[in-house]
Amino acid sequence: MGVSTSSPGKGIARVTVDFPPVNALPVQGWYDLADALRAAGRDPEVRCVVLAAEGRGFNAGVDIKEMQRDAGHASLIGANRGCYEAFAAVYECEVPVVAAVNGFCLGGGIGLVGNADAIVASEDAVFGLPELDRGALGAATHLARLVPQHLMRALYYTSRTASAAELHAHGSVWKVVPRAELAGAALELAAEIARKDGYLIRLAKAAINGIDPVDVRRSYRFEQGFTFEANLSGVADRVRDTFGKEPRP
Repeated sequence: MGVSTSSPGKGIARVTVDFPPVNALPVQGWYDLADALRAAGRDPEVRCVVLAAEGRGFNAGVDIKEMQRDAGHASLIGANRGCYEAFAAVYECEVPVVAAVNGFCLGGGIGLVGNADAIVASEDAVFGLPELDRGALGAATHLARLVPQHLMRALYYTSRTASAAELHAHGSVWKVVPRAELAGAALELAAEIARKDGYLIRLAKAAINGIDPVDVRRSYRFEQGFTFEANLSGVADRVRDTFGKEPRP
């Protein structure tokens, strides 16, 4: 359980997240993920990183129950800072990051894949931000990198999800495959990238980040300020207290 790094092929590092039952990461988990991604990117033998997850889904965001156990705001602050570091670690990784998404990719998961260089998804993958239903805000910055602006707003306000097929149609998902083929498809793309010159691929990553029209760190940090306001006003606790009590559709 936790975050682990393996070497499934020449020039490839695979960073795997495993926090049963739904990969809702505790505060320390976000920092551990950031550290693993940065370490993989610094390795001179690595030319591409695959970000993957074990279990039922890719990522269910932050561990809300950890926040509910905290009488103060330490867990909230820790989660916000941890997410900020993990999202930035994907974006700033010195080599391209391929996200291999299975099942659900929600909340903080959108922050991770929205900052990835490429996404391979299983047919059962769904993407969304249930933040308004969880007493939080944020990661619209990253959802806006996956779908057009008006669709992003509709998904954000409704907390609905979009399927892997929909994101593929919008061009943000590279390939959609049966779940059993996800690991292989992600490694296939990573291997193609890893065959490039190691120094040149790092220059390419830096160059592409340099021409990005959106400063993802600044815009996400701006969003986080509204999460703090929601908590200070008490509305976040009121909404979070309904978590897990919603009627099943």
